[in-house]
Amino acid sequence: MKMHNALRKNKNFYLGITFTVLEGLLSGSNSMVLYTVMLMLYHESVKLPTVLTVTAILAGIYFFRLFIYSFGYTQGQIGGAAVSKQIRLYLGDKIKKIPLSHFTQRQTGQYINTITSDVSNYEKILTHKTGDLAKNISLSAMLIIFVCVIWLPAGIIMLCTDLLLIPAVWLSFQAVKKYGNQKNQISAENVSSIVEYVSGIQTFRSYGIAGTKNKTVTKAMKDFSNISYVYEAKVLPIGAVLGILSWCSIPLVMVLGANPVLNGELDLVTYLMVCMLPLFLAKLESTIFVDLTSYKNLTISKQQIIKIFDEVEETGSKEKFVTETHEITFKDVEFSYVSDEPVLHKINFTVPDKKLTAIVGDSGSGKSTIINLIAKYYEPQNGTISIGGQKIEYISAESVLEQISMVDQEVFLFNDTIRENIRHARPEATDVEIELACKEANCDSFISKMEKGYDTLTGENGNMLSGGERQRLSIARAILKNSPILLLDEATASLDIENELAVKQAIANLLKAKKTVIMIAHTLSIVKNANKILVVSGGKIVECGTHEELLKQNGKYAAMWNAEQKISA
Repeated sequence: MKMHNALRKNKNFYLGITFTVLEGLLSGSNSMVLYTVMLMLYHESVKLPTVLTVTAILAGIYFFRLFIYSFGYTQGQIGGAAVSKQIRLYLGDKIKKIPLSHFTQRQTGQYINTITSDVSNYEKILTHKTGDLAKNISLSAMLIIFVCVIWLPAGIIMLCTDLLLIPAVWLSFQAVKKYGNQKNQISAENVSSIVEYVSGIQTFRSYGIAGTKNKTVTKAMKDFSNISYVYEAKVLPIGAVLGILSWCSIPLVMVLGANPVLNGELDLVTYLMVCMLPLFLAKLESTIFVDLTSYKNLTISKQQIIKIFDEVEETGSKEKFVTETHEITFKDVEFSYVSDEPVLHKINFTVPDKKLTAIVGDSGSGKSTIINLIAKYYEPQNGTISIGGQKIEYISAESVLEQISMVDQEVFLFNDTIRENIRHARPEATDVEIELACKEANCDSFISKMEKGYDTLTGENGNMLSGGERQRLSIARAILKNSPILLLDEATASLDIENELAVKQAIANLLKAKKTVIMIAHTLSIVKNANKILVVSGGKIVECGTHEELLKQNGKYAAMWNAEQKISA
């Protein structure tokens, strides 16, 4: 994978590593000072000035280490946090350039997991793991060299045990590569399931399927629990075997050094020192193994970050998309969400400029897909879509959406005031313009009854408002934006009678202006006055005409109309 500027380290990071290594080496020098003192005691050559000198040296090393550690740790934290900031800003900018079709439920979970958990994990590499590893590896090398100097056989044994890290870490990395990636993927799916669960908690509870009865969430959590167990079960035995072999160096050095001590070839102080240091080295090796395994695991997060960095971006022109007219034409358009499962089959139609066109049909027939293709939420696999005679294939989604206002079934509201939620449609709008739009959308009546009026907070995703109130705010946005194209996707669905009437009146006010309008409706009485009605069935346009023309054809539309009349009778 290629390197990205957002991942580049800074001088603070490298300063932190350098000073952390230096602090580790200084801590190792304590062993040398201790060895010198033990030799003096053994040879009974200790004098008060010498004791004071050694004490001063140890104190100096301690305070110097304290300064070095504090400075190095601070620089490492600053450097790591700066890189993490770079990554988050880059990801925020990158997300704006990724095609909207990528934001499916599954992929949204991966994006959330990467932006939050993976970036935090990578920050741990920078601020903790890299420095700790550099320090401990340097310290272990220093100890081995020191022991080699004072008694070579013990140094060779310590070197051999240290080299055991190579196969142990290799095996550990293989386990991390296999199970760590699975764990990351399952974690992303877990996030998606939880987001879906929290978003639909009211529905789940109303049907009594919240908590453990929600199989999707519980399965996702169980999968994460299982992979976490398997992951640990594969790595822990490797570390345990390494620990046992490392600790075996202690009795081996003791046995190997016994005869040289008895024969006078090795003094007792050196013998004691070379018996103690393998103990310290064994602990260091265990720490290095754990840190390297953790480091490898955290690099999976880095790979996920780079995957988003490398995702394809929208290639459409960012230039302002302006056309003299706004008729919409589909020519031989084919689309499928899943390969080999087509949703639209060679769709051909034209929505006339500044007229109302309705789309009706059975649930799942492809009505909303047509709307999503016009808004460039998705791209067709084949065929072309034109607005005002210009193909939108090479125009960015943002440029196309500047010409479109949308009113969906699902209304997204920010956790902000009503006024600011409406203002998102046109940031430069004045308060007076916002209030006029709300009056046209039948919002002003319920807003004025609120204690803080337009400064009332809507709550997270508008949870302080009813469905009808949220829908009317969505219409107010569309009125304020005043785009030449208006897309209405079953805006009155799932509303009670009172709210449905209020929303219908708001839509009627919205339609007063001459716009190119496409409306999807679940009741035909709403669209019978449309200039053109498209009947969709099985991903195809099976009928097209006005209400009267379609009734005369006595086909699918006529059957739907007759069925609706019987129900309402």
